[in-house]
Amino acid sequence: MTDSGWTAERMPDMTGETVIVTGANSGLGYEVTRAFARTGATVVMACRRTNHAKTMKGKILTEAPDATLDVRELDLADLSSIRAFADGFESEYDDLRVLCNNAGVMAVPRDETADGFELQFGVNHLGHFALTGLLLDALLETDGKTRVVTQSSGLHENGEMDFDDLQGEREYDKWDAYAQSKLANVLFAYELDRRLGDAGIEDVASVACHPGYASTNLQGRGPRQEGSILRLWMMRIANAVLAQSAERGALPMLYAATAGGITGGEYVGPDGLMNMRGPPSVQSSSDRSYDEVVAERLWDSSEELTGVTYDFRRSKSVSH
Repeated sequence: MTDSGWTAERMPDMTGETVIVTGANSGLGYEVTRAFARTGATVVMACRRTNHAKTMKGKILTEAPDATLDVRELDLADLSSIRAFADGFESEYDDLRVLCNNAGVMAVPRDETADGFELQFGVNHLGHFALTGLLLDALLETDGKTRVVTQSSGLHENGEMDFDDLQGEREYDKWDAYAQSKLANVLFAYELDRRLGDAGIEDVASVACHPGYASTNLQGRGPRQEGSILRLWMMRIANAVLAQSAERGALPMLYAATAGGITGGEYVGPDGLMNMRGPPSVQSSSDRSYDEVVAERLWDSSEELTGVTYDFRRSKSVSH
């Protein structure tokens, strides 16, 4: 299924709908938030750096003065912060139309989250796994169709789940760890959709997406942490020559979140040169990402590590 003419201008009116975007204060998350704001949605900007998020909120409001934007603290590297965010959201909101699992870190030196997880696996996968599980009731209790959209990367194709060393304690390569975390994103998105279907829940769709090669601040974090001026400049040159804009890179997530015909279990990305740029389309992900045995093992490990278990029993009995 391809809709090569799709742009953000074709998003539906979302007045009265609530959307959560993680990492909403920069890069792809900012552009996703900006696009949703223009549709009339209430956008919860779930960010670690709330002061910066408030600045970016103000920037969006200059373009869309009637937008409803709610900045809330969320540190995906800390399970206690994830639980506090979910509790706060559910105490103040009655519905959740779309959850955009967007935030992430890329190719950074080995570090650990507050709970002792390798940072890339912990933030990119485990943090969003826990967040989605804690917000599952909000998705289930919302009338009509709801969606969970999880941001992966084309580099997931290089990933392989190393269950003997998930946290990279024995051996660590920053790019291998990133690819593993991005493969985990796709495995999670597909497994969540299968489990929803097995529970008879037809109104919640889980979708994976990737931005292609988009120019954002994400690429520079690793070189900055390593103090590598050369790598930082090389990344900037590559972004200038090869990458599409963050605004264009946001389109696959926006398509996955709002386009008609999305039923769950899809993988959306740019359909241009080597899937690095271009308008969004539904594509195939790597062979490893469709391995249901690996997906189940990852799910079990994720529940054990985070302490978050999914309760699918409160199924939506009526489709709208």
